[in-house]
Formats: sequence, C-alpha cells, structure tokens
Amino acid sequence: MMALEQIEAKILPDRESAAALAASFRQAGRRVVFTNGCFDLLHFGHIHYLAEASALGDELIIGLNAQASVSRLKGPHRPIQDEKSRLYQLASLFFVRAVVVFEEDTPLELIRAVSPDVLVKGGDWPIQQIVGADLVKGRGGEVRCLSFQEGYSTSLLEQKIKES
Repeated sequence: MMALEQIEAKILPDRESAAALAASFRQAGRRVVFTNGCFDLLHFGHIHYLAEASALGDELIIGLNAQASVSRLKGPHRPIQDEKSRLYQLASLFFVRAVVVFEEDTPLELIRAVSPDVLVKGGDWPIQQIVGADLVKGRGGEVRCLSFQEGYSTSLLEQKIKES
C-alpha cells in the first residue's frame, strides 16, 4: 500500500465508523484512547501530547473539530489550515490509528459513540471541565490530563506570524 493510501485509510467518514472501529479494537482486547481538538498549525506541543496519549493504550482515535466548529470556538479568523490539511497531518502520524471529524462544538456525541477506555486532554484542561469525562468514568474508563508544553500553541504561532 502506498503511503498516501495508508494515511487515507486512517480518515474515518463518520461517527458510526469510529464507533465500529473502536468496538472491533475492544473486542480484540485492545485499549482505546480518545482525544479531540482543533489541531490547527500542528506543533511540538500537539505532537508531544498526542504521543503521550497514544502511550496510554493500544489504539489512539482523534476527534477533529470541523471548520465551522473551530470558527465558532476560536473566532472567524480560525482555523488557519483547512480541514483536509489538518486531517491528513494527524493521520500521517504513525501512532495515530484513526481520525474523524465532528461538527458539534463539543465531542460529547463522538465520545458517547466511541466509548473509549481512556479519554485524554491536554494539561490546560482540568478534569472537571473535560467533556465526556462523566460518561467514560461511569463505564469504568479513565480520564487523564497530560502535561502542557509551555511556549507551544497555535495562538502563539499565529501571533508570531502576524508580527513578522
């Protein structure tokens, strides 16, 4: 299989596909880790966080905010990169098993569908503010906040570019 086909095979068309894939992993005894975000201007902080998340289980599934969702959350000037670019960048990471876009402002319905064993967010999110934490914990799953890499953010990159 060509590299591009390998990347595209990780991009799931919808929430139902993500749920089916996660169920197949669990049936095979694999531990499913889920995280989500905008992942605009992929940087070291993102890579560090995603690699750390993948180490918490066997299969990392990422929920990616759709274009309109990012704009609602971050403002009309975002995302900087289009959805396809963000999807392909995430899917190209060897430790990512699958990426699926969600249109809503929160990943709650996607988390409900995927039903991960481990739900992960970055250290800038207190556990009590993590969407879906109650669902995952209620099923006996784990919710984790991972370390935040100071000095790395899309907002900082955007500011640096504007100042150049």
